[in-house]
Order: sequence, then C-alpha cells, then structure tokens
Amino acid sequence: MEESHLNVPRKVLIIGGSAGSLDVILQVLPKLEHIDTITIILILHRRNSDDNVLEELLRMKSSLNVREIEDKTAIKAGRIYVAPADYHLLIETTLLFSLDVSEKVHYSRPSIDVAFESASDVFGERLVALLLSGANSDGTQGLLEVKKRGGMVLVQSPDTADVAYMPAFALKHMAPDKVVTPSEITKFIKEMVSQQG
Repeated sequence: MEESHLNVPRKVLIIGGSAGSLDVILQVLPKLEHIDTITIILILHRRNSDDNVLEELLRMKSSLNVREIEDKTAIKAGRIYVAPADYHLLIETTLLFSLDVSEKVHYSRPSIDVAFESASDVFGERLVALLLSGANSDGTQGLLEVKKRGGMVLVQSPDTADVAYMPAFALKHMAPDKVVTPSEITKFIKEMVSQQG
C-alpha cells in the first residue's frame, strides 16, 4: 500500500548548530504555524546530561509536533525531529533514522557533518541544509556533500550568530545558496512549506 502523501516529506530541512544555535531555533519555531508537507531535523551539539530537556523546551515554545529521535524512527512529514545527545544520526534509504555510537567527529556526537552527509545521500535534491551559530568547524564538510548531491545550502550570517566561528568557517570554505538572518530563516521555512502545499 502506498504511503499517504502527507506522511512522506516532499522536502527535508536539516539544521545543524552548536553554541548559540538554540537561541535561533527558539526565535524561529514559535513563528511557524504548521509544516505539514516538510520535515525538520535538528542536530544540535548538547551535553549528555540534557535528557529530554531540549525537546520539552521546544514543545513549550512551539505548537508543532516535536519528537526526540529513537533508533528506527520513521521519518514523516509535519514533524520536527531532534537528534539525541551522544549519538550520531544516520538516515537509511527506507526513511528510518539510525543511531550510531562510533567515534566523535570534531569532538562532537551527534556530528553535524555525519548527519548532513547521511541525509544528502538519501534525500539529494529534496534536502535543504542550514548551518547555525557554533564554536567549531563541524558542518562545513556536510554542507559540501549536500551541494554535491544537488541540495540547497543555507548558512546563518556570522554577524547575527552568538558564536560566529562555525558559520564563518563554512563561508570561508564554500559558497552557500543563501546567507540568512534568523528572521529570514523563518520566512524561508514558511515559503518552503507553502511551495510544497
């Protein structure tokens, strides 16, 4: 039996960030009313002791369907998925998430690079990747892979980032499709949803 078109994301937005990125997420999500036709995946560097504090915070600030990813969770449209602490996030061709405990990348697990590269393998041109504020170089290699496979790349303007190193490093090593401020991110996601409707 075919999946309902509402259950399969037509576009996927994967967002990676570290120090300072949660502030941007908390500016953007409350302004989104629905994301029926797309899926949002959040890869944020976080402490192992966070438990589900991040998910609860996002649920409090947003009316959207926010879920922490568990191994073999099916990817569906209309949801925001949050990568758990201390696991790399991989995406299978069957549209299931997979969690991995292999070595840290850029001192991080989850690694933004790992998640971006895995998502680009599966979603190709349907993927939009956004890199936010942060203090290390994680994410740049993943953005290059997204571009290589025909996806769209956005980078937060370093001028608007609490910690500019991560987006500035990306801009030094690649040319994104757009450099965006937090308010432009909100507008972009709303347009992304309406275009898929």
